[in-house]
Amino acid sequence: MKELRGRNAIVTGASRGIGVHIARALADRGVNLILAARTTDELETVATEMTEFGVRALAVPCDIADPLARQALVDVALSQFGSVDLLIDNAAIESTIHFQQQTDAEFDHMVDVNLLAPVALTRLVLPGMLERKRGHVVNISSLAGKAGTPYEVAYSTTKHGLMGMTRSLRGEFRDRGIGFSVICPGFVSDVGMYADSMVAHGIKAPWTLGTSKPEKVARAVIKAIEKNKPEIIVNPNATRILMTIAEASPMAGEWLLARMGVNKVFRQGAELHAAEQARAATR
Repeated sequence: MKELRGRNAIVTGASRGIGVHIARALADRGVNLILAARTTDELETVATEMTEFGVRALAVPCDIADPLARQALVDVALSQFGSVDLLIDNAAIESTIHFQQQTDAEFDHMVDVNLLAPVALTRLVLPGMLERKRGHVVNISSLAGKAGTPYEVAYSTTKHGLMGMTRSLRGEFRDRGIGFSVICPGFVSDVGMYADSMVAHGIKAPWTLGTSKPEKVARAVIKAIEKNKPEIIVNPNATRILMTIAEASPMAGEWLLARMGVNKVFRQGAELHAAEQARAATR
């Protein structure tokens, strides 16, 4: 979709982190925004900021894990804006934890938010896109969706799911005017899950991988839409080459992750999580 001005986009997880930067990048292109997140006050603040770009912006507080809330989100978007031309599935939750310590309920909730919600939202907006023969869905995955990260089994599972979903949908709808893209950020600085948790506790990304600014992720979203890119990795250094090696040879990928210090970083995060749980249990 080369012309974005005047189009309408739903952006989930829009109240903070990468979602805010994605919303800004879209607004800068003249895209009207339907912003979704659970935190009402922060969401309203973001919506107000987006109107300064000269676009319409509507804050819709909702929990996308709730099927009724998802339906209501799309209904409001259609009633207020007339169409949904773009869907940016950005909302996600992450937990770095020992696999056997994660409860079934925690695992299931992560699947609901990170994977099943994007699937359901795509189903809801797709009929209108097909009718207009125009639309694009962008799923925010992760490098964890290309190479399994230890101590993040649930998160990595959901992000792999988004990869498969995007690839399958591209094949099915490639001749019908609808685009599907997946964005795979590595460690993102300044905002988001990595900055909020690991950096706050002194855990840093391996120098071999480095970090990327959230603005770079947002620019990747715009590029994916305008050029109908199937996949964009957002990470400095030779990450694309490394991911290619990991996909071609899983055993080599495992060795590389360990040698690059990735396993150590996530193990530290899991141990930190376990220590926090232990402290909470004694209070």
